[in-house]
Amino acid sequence: MTPADGERGAISVMVAILMVTLLGFTALAVDAGMLYAERTQLRNGADSAALAIAQKCARNIDDADCSTTSALARGLANSNAGDGASNIADLALDKASGTVKVTAGAQEAGKEPNHVSLFFARAMGFNDAAVTAGATVQWGRPVAGPTAFPIAFSVCQVKFHVDGGMQLLVSHGSKTETSCNYGPSGAAVPGGFGWLTRTSGTCAGIVNASAWAPSDPGNSYPDVCDDQLRAWAADITAGKDVTVLLPIFDLVDGTGSSTKYKLTSFAAFKVKGWSFNGNTFPRTFHNKPPYVPPALACDGSCTGVIGSFIRYVSLDNAFTLGTPEDFGVGVVKLTQ
Repeated sequence: MTPADGERGAISVMVAILMVTLLGFTALAVDAGMLYAERTQLRNGADSAALAIAQKCARNIDDADCSTTSALARGLANSNAGDGASNIADLALDKASGTVKVTAGAQEAGKEPNHVSLFFARAMGFNDAAVTAGATVQWGRPVAGPTAFPIAFSVCQVKFHVDGGMQLLVSHGSKTETSCNYGPSGAAVPGGFGWLTRTSGTCAGIVNASAWAPSDPGNSYPDVCDDQLRAWAADITAGKDVTVLLPIFDLVDGTGSSTKYKLTSFAAFKVKGWSFNGNTFPRTFHNKPPYVPPALACDGSCTGVIGSFIRYVSLDNAFTLGTPEDFGVGVVKLTQ
């Protein structure tokens, strides 16, 4: 027997030993990748379900889908699953704090809830694994956040017209609501809205709807808002809704350049037309039918904005939630 004869079969032994390691790495690569993909689908489903339930709650706290038995949650979780099947492992709803948490789990035929089969890991004694993913969403009313256009509306306009009826809000003239007596010494507010002071060079801004805000006197909108109005005009022409969240005031102090508005909350306004002075953008653009009823056209020396206050739920994370007076606006935020 030669020395080499004593080494015969050594390679086979080494390969057999290394196969365990090779299978382990294969299981890690294949099974871990599968679990990651499954968890991503479940997370998307949990996000969709939690956001949808929160929107229902923000619109109507008594909605049938604003509940822990919501069929909406399961449907959205399933639609985000690659195989169209998932499991709502948990749905916690706290209406007092305005939060909903949805945990979605895997759902495989023949397996206990929240478990999926493994492949290569079976060679190591692991047949399945639990996979879940959760999402937490908060809803409430906005007290601070961005405003797309520097206008504050009078609270009486919103209370009278929050049902969505179209109206013309005149900034100057004789069409002031007689109940808008928020000016100095109880005088009527001139028109239904006022211009807010903005950061220099910008149209939009961040406002706190629970504080006094300085105003920008006059009936001309800022030149820097031309692009915003052009964008709105393009959307209206294309048949799209233009809805913005605008701050509401309930008190006015001072006159002229020293005027301040006491902001209190936000309301959603669906814009249909406007007529403003002193800027390069055509003042009468979108001030005629078919965009607005003929009776609401703002002609001659009239300046104002046309549209309707509506009930609306926003998904803008930039808003801070609080407990202001409810003017039909809700905000839904994904927090986890």
